[in-house]
Amino acid sequence: MSNSSPQALTLDDGSGQLSRRAWAALLVLCGALFLDALDVSMIGVALPSIRTDLHLSTSSLQWVVSAYVLGYGGFLLLGGRAADLLGRRRLFLISLAVFIVASGLGGLTHDGSLLIATRFIKGVSAAFTAPAGLSIITTSFAEGPARNKALSVYTATGATGFSLGLVVGGLLTEIGWRWVFFLPVPVALAVLVAAFRLVPAGARPPRSFRGFDVAGAVTLTSAMLLLVFTLVEAPTAGWTSARTLGSLVGAAVFLALFVVQERRTAAPLVRLGILRSGSLVRANLAAMSLFGAWIGFQFITTLYLQQLRGWSPLDTGLAIFPTGVLVATLAPRIAPLVARFGVTKLIVTGLIASVVAYALFLPIGLHSGYVAAMLPTFLLAGLGFALSFGPLNIAATNGIAPEEQGLAGGLLNTSFQFGGALVLAVVTAVYNASRGSGGSQQALLDGFRPAVGVSLVVAAIGVAAIGLRGRAKAPAVVEPELEAEALLEADAA
Repeated sequence: MSNSSPQALTLDDGSGQLSRRAWAALLVLCGALFLDALDVSMIGVALPSIRTDLHLSTSSLQWVVSAYVLGYGGFLLLGGRAADLLGRRRLFLISLAVFIVASGLGGLTHDGSLLIATRFIKGVSAAFTAPAGLSIITTSFAEGPARNKALSVYTATGATGFSLGLVVGGLLTEIGWRWVFFLPVPVALAVLVAAFRLVPAGARPPRSFRGFDVAGAVTLTSAMLLLVFTLVEAPTAGWTSARTLGSLVGAAVFLALFVVQERRTAAPLVRLGILRSGSLVRANLAAMSLFGAWIGFQFITTLYLQQLRGWSPLDTGLAIFPTGVLVATLAPRIAPLVARFGVTKLIVTGLIASVVAYALFLPIGLHSGYVAAMLPTFLLAGLGFALSFGPLNIAATNGIAPEEQGLAGGLLNTSFQFGGALVLAVVTAVYNASRGSGGSQQALLDGFRPAVGVSLVVAAIGVAAIGLRGRAKAPAVVEPELEAEALLEADAA
């Protein structure tokens, strides 16, 4: 994290209370993060309505989610570097404007491919907005109580936006799914106008663009896109078909080109030597498992509730809402548990809670009740995410050199997003391969259960991954106050 700069916002006193100007700037930055989180959860509830209106297959429908997370994860590391080179405030404003245009176009389109394209663009814009907004906080708020308070508010905003998005998305979809795209436009426009006035400009960016590793970002994103596309289309094309095998080879080639690029460039997007950290690698694998299992499960559950059970979008959002509430409530309060139990125990406990959650959902039937058959899953999934998310950030950055803390945090967030896209692709493939023919309720249910089983297996893999050499020491911090600071800064990275 950066130290305080000449542009640091002044405090009213030395107690850590933020000035009005500081709060105003913080609320603008939080507004952008809130929109990103809101957008992700709103679209999940609206998927069945989008599918019906645009006549999308299940494979095409999953790209509405995957396009966003791949755009976000694929360009997140480049976004952080671009913020340093192009100017944080400038990049924040430009990316937010792109988000507005893409969201509006998404609501107007009548073609599934164009909708998916706008989702990818929105993901890319978020990949630039998020690191720019975070770095504005870490360079504009004085290190210590002021920055800690700002980061606490900022990180809690994302969980709150996700929770509210489930309900807001349900309400808007009742009117029409296009409002899920239209509503963020005026809100983002208001944030953009406020940002012009309230977000500090900060230091002037360097004139040199040396180290702007666009080739690394493009090859990495291409490899991820092609791999996910191959997994989604393989059940239709055939796992041993020339198309599938060729696509897998293509993904491997792009990945190899990425490795070559990172080895030869003077300022790589990812210094490959950082992957020698066992704690970082295990944390990234667990992050892919945690988020991937949830994204796949939420996708299938939304289809189950609306397509099979006939629930409305609002009912679906309210059904999943307890998960978001638990995350928003518990995640900011995990620091004392980290100080007491260490990161590994909390991550393993959280992932085990996720495994149990998905296992409880496996026997779901055509007439299963909400309280007895579904609510325990949503509560345990929320508990698992709340227990694991913050500690995963600590595990990923523990023992990493100060100058590479940002890289380690960026890698973790990329793993979260790629895990979501990858597991969703597998879930979709399993669902399409397992469901019976004829479109009967039982045939659909036959596809849902194995798909939920994928999330269960993926979460279990996460337990195994973080448990490898799981006696790794927790951060050498014993005071809850100091551990809370470490948690917040690592989480924000």
